[in-house]
Amino acid sequence: MSAAAENSVSTRVDWTRVRRDFPILDRQVHGKPLVYLDSANTSQKPRRVIDAVDAFYREHNANVARAVHQLGEEATGLYEGARDKLAAFLGANHRDEIVLTSGTTMATNLVAYSYLLPRLKSGDAVLVTTMEHHANIVPWQLVCKLTGARLKVAPITESGELIVDKFIEALTPDVKLAGVVHVSNVLGTINPVQALARECRKRGIPLLVDGSQAAPHLPLDVKAIGCDFYCVTGHKMCGPTGTGALWARRELLESMPPFFGGGEMIRTVSFDGSTFADPPRRFEAGTPNTAGFAGLGAAIDYLRGIGMDNIAARERELLDYAVPRMRAVPGLRIIGTAPDKAAVISFLIDGVHSHDLATLLDQEGVAVRSGHHCAHPLMQFYGVPATCRASLAFWNTEAEIDAFVAAIARVRKLLE
Repeated sequence: MSAAAENSVSTRVDWTRVRRDFPILDRQVHGKPLVYLDSANTSQKPRRVIDAVDAFYREHNANVARAVHQLGEEATGLYEGARDKLAAFLGANHRDEIVLTSGTTMATNLVAYSYLLPRLKSGDAVLVTTMEHHANIVPWQLVCKLTGARLKVAPITESGELIVDKFIEALTPDVKLAGVVHVSNVLGTINPVQALARECRKRGIPLLVDGSQAAPHLPLDVKAIGCDFYCVTGHKMCGPTGTGALWARRELLESMPPFFGGGEMIRTVSFDGSTFADPPRRFEAGTPNTAGFAGLGAAIDYLRGIGMDNIAARERELLDYAVPRMRAVPGLRIIGTAPDKAAVISFLIDGVHSHDLATLLDQEGVAVRSGHHCAHPLMQFYGVPATCRASLAFWNTEAEIDAFVAAIARVRKLLE
């Protein structure tokens, strides 16, 4: 989409009204108006989501699929309704391709142990990229250690772009699964997942895409992407913590044994053995976070009501406003400068530790993340122990960006 088209889409939404949907944005921190720039860590929640969770406990609280009474039917309807909404949000062919999880970490572990582990042997490999979150590294390392397989890593450029040719070169016959982040939580890089999926498919290699940072910000269609697994995290997309999903091709889910055992994932149980339910219930053992999924369903309704194209366009406007103003700050270095990136800005200031900077910004009412962002290998690539990260969302404003940049200037003076 061109910049002009993006602007034209974005201006159809009253962003001032949208901002009023988030009660927490009215509060003060250390006597200053809150400027929340940590959405890549967790998003704030609109009133509709808060009300949905509250209403669940006030009006519908019961366990799912275990009772025929009215409350049980209502709770089950809200839980299964979230599955329907996620299927539509992701462009799935069928609701049964959606496994409800606690988030991307659980989803990748499910794929690691249920899909990959039974297929992996010594000499095999799993391919990832330098920019991955730990959730798309550690599960593969664990199953590799169990089997004698190894982890291969596709490199990136200094600007934070995946070297696609090197990724493709690494898709050798020993690779049994590839994992790639859709949008980097540190760099904001948007990877060409459709092209990567096409190359994986040519070679019969399943591709898992970590969509944690994409789902809150971009229109998604897993069929168009062409991957085999796609993971999302609810708390980053205006929903409650402890919610998320794995989308997978139905034939893959049907080939996978259970990862967790317990109630609700079974067909029959005896002391001689058990048989298991069809997917997705096969992978949803135990009592789920029903209130959370009631809230996630409301969050999806909210995001779709605004329009993911509108959200992407608004966040592009904010990024284009923020970057030149940050670059004007003496000694400030932005980590990750890929073109057409998402609204995530990791940065350093010469001579200032990122934790000190984030702590002092907090005193100014500005919330940014500091640390390794669950991406130790990426920090090692750039030769830094940590960065500060300002991650923008559609409810942010140009005035907040101005306040953020002014706060950086005041902090620099304090530290001179």
